[in-house]
Amino acid sequence: MQHLLNPPQREAIHYLDGPLLVLAGAGSGKTRVITQKIAYLINQAGFKANQIAAITFTNKAAREMQERVTPLLEGKSGKGLTVTTFHSMGLQILRQEAALLGYKPQFSILDASDSFKILSDLLATTDKQLLRKTQWQISGWKNAFVSPDQAKALADEEMAHAAARVYQLYQQTLRAYQAVDFDDLIKVPVELFEQHHETLEKWQRKLHYLLIDEYQDTNACQYKLIKQLTGLRGQFTAVGDDDQAIYGWRGADVENLRQLTTDFSNLKVIKLEQNYRSTVRILRAANQVIANNPKLFEKKLWSELGTGDLLHVTATQSEEHEAETVVMKLQAHKFEHRTTYKDYAILYRSNHQARIIEKFLRNHKIPYTISGGSSFFDKAEIKDIISYLRLIANEDDDPAFIRAATTPKKGIGNTTLERLGEFASAHKMSLFAAAFEGGFQHDIGAKQLDDLLTFCRYIQTLQGRAVKDPANEVINDLLNAIQYETYLYDGEEARAAETRWGNVMEFVAWLSKKGEGSTEYGNESDGKNLLELTQLVSLITMLEGREDGEPDAVKLSTLHASKGLEYGHVFLIGCEEGILPHTNSIDADQIEEERRLMYVGITRAQKSLNITWCKKRKRGGEMQACEPSRFIGELPKDDVKHFGNPFNGPDQVLSKDYGKSKMANIKAMLQNKQNIKVD
Repeated sequence: MQHLLNPPQREAIHYLDGPLLVLAGAGSGKTRVITQKIAYLINQAGFKANQIAAITFTNKAAREMQERVTPLLEGKSGKGLTVTTFHSMGLQILRQEAALLGYKPQFSILDASDSFKILSDLLATTDKQLLRKTQWQISGWKNAFVSPDQAKALADEEMAHAAARVYQLYQQTLRAYQAVDFDDLIKVPVELFEQHHETLEKWQRKLHYLLIDEYQDTNACQYKLIKQLTGLRGQFTAVGDDDQAIYGWRGADVENLRQLTTDFSNLKVIKLEQNYRSTVRILRAANQVIANNPKLFEKKLWSELGTGDLLHVTATQSEEHEAETVVMKLQAHKFEHRTTYKDYAILYRSNHQARIIEKFLRNHKIPYTISGGSSFFDKAEIKDIISYLRLIANEDDDPAFIRAATTPKKGIGNTTLERLGEFASAHKMSLFAAAFEGGFQHDIGAKQLDDLLTFCRYIQTLQGRAVKDPANEVINDLLNAIQYETYLYDGEEARAAETRWGNVMEFVAWLSKKGEGSTEYGNESDGKNLLELTQLVSLITMLEGREDGEPDAVKLSTLHASKGLEYGHVFLIGCEEGILPHTNSIDADQIEEERRLMYVGITRAQKSLNITWCKKRKRGGEMQACEPSRFIGELPKDDVKHFGNPFNGPDQVLSKDYGKSKMANIKAMLQNKQNIKVD
């Protein structure tokens, strides 16, 4: 919603006397402050666009920021302005400084499934739970900026000791593959700057002003990077909200907000408390719930958008009943208020809660989309093509080699790959390099060797073309050469194959567009060759899927994935002890983060908020009694209307009467509309 800048917003935009922390409550216009500040720096404060970097967490946020800044630049050039994610920023630094680290400029970026596969080989196990735990632990160490040696020293139990040993081997494997994983995109630049002071100074000279979005979500490693880049000058604006710090489980550290006040003694703090999203009742509920958390900085949201509707809290009999209630209420509300489906969101604590809601939405033919669902780039056919691109960019990328060599089949069997793997491992080289070694070639049949070398030489041909030919030509020739379309139709029903081939074509079109030039990633606006595109793809696949227009559909989302978004009408389901707050958090005494999650859920709503909980829920095949979430009890009594539960004494009657009067209203509306009698 457009509005004139309020005084705190204006102060935040104009303040340039040192480090600044903007505490931006939900819906208080923080993106506006960041974009207007960038424009102010360029239009009035004498900064050049290429001296400024705005850093955020998702491609979507970076894109939105870039789009909003461009029209504000009063004809001045935004060329060279960096609006990017933390990870893209790290990638930019690594790309330019790769040689210092002993990496080739076309190093590979491995995704979670690649690192999962490496760990599975290292641990010689397929135990998914153990592998996930190890992967999680290593990621945690990297985010906390802990090296393999430090991890060994810190490990205090058997599991951690084992994980620390694996961490060491895992890092050695990544080096051998000339690859980094997602966490390394932040960790490695920090290490680089610690070891090469002149390189750090070069980057400090390059970036004169930093703006950091969602600052409460930074982890130890990201904080180090910010401190390094801003140096002694401390020319930065950090925008965040301690009440929306919900990523502690992922290594984010809300303490970074407190740390700022310690590390920068001249830190200025400005609070944005006027909310431009929600009604007074919704904000009162949010304020009252979050007031139960200890505060780093006091703030209270307020709004001029009117009192608004009462919040509805409904007790339902079971999950089925909850899903049915939500769908019926949503349909009735949509009919009564002439709204669209995309005005509604159904939010929940855990992904599994969506299944039953989906079933009821499908039964009622209500369109819906799920956020945090699987991304376009996670589809097998897209990963197949990406494995070839990764191998062309970096022949030492063994995970990509194995996938490309076997999809579609090319006469390179498991035995050949096993022998190749053993030889490569013994001689400390990549699979690709091993294929050309005499020692290996002697051990293998002529036919097998011929198929293997044909594949490797074809990759070498493409490597030559990748640097000079247009990306879409190279990739189309590749698809023809490996006969990928035929491979899909041979292995699938015609309709499924058609869908998958359509996805491949869409991917090729996307690559061609990016190859022709794009300003999306700050100062990299020239067209990219296939090598640069491959690194870009690796990064985007891990940050999020595609950017589609918004369909008219109900949005289903976890509370975590809903942060930063807003909806006219919100249904917050499963508000029970054990779900929200989650059992694990109750056991680990981490109720504060769960309360912040509830706060995020409440503050997504603009006009109405419906909260539901189940009296009984199936757990492990048995129905068990449930308690309403403690957060329901923290809502302001006068702003809440309860249905179907003994929260305020027996009000089943109220619930029935309310339902009857609602039904009467709807019948009356139908009669007026159609002038016919409704039974």
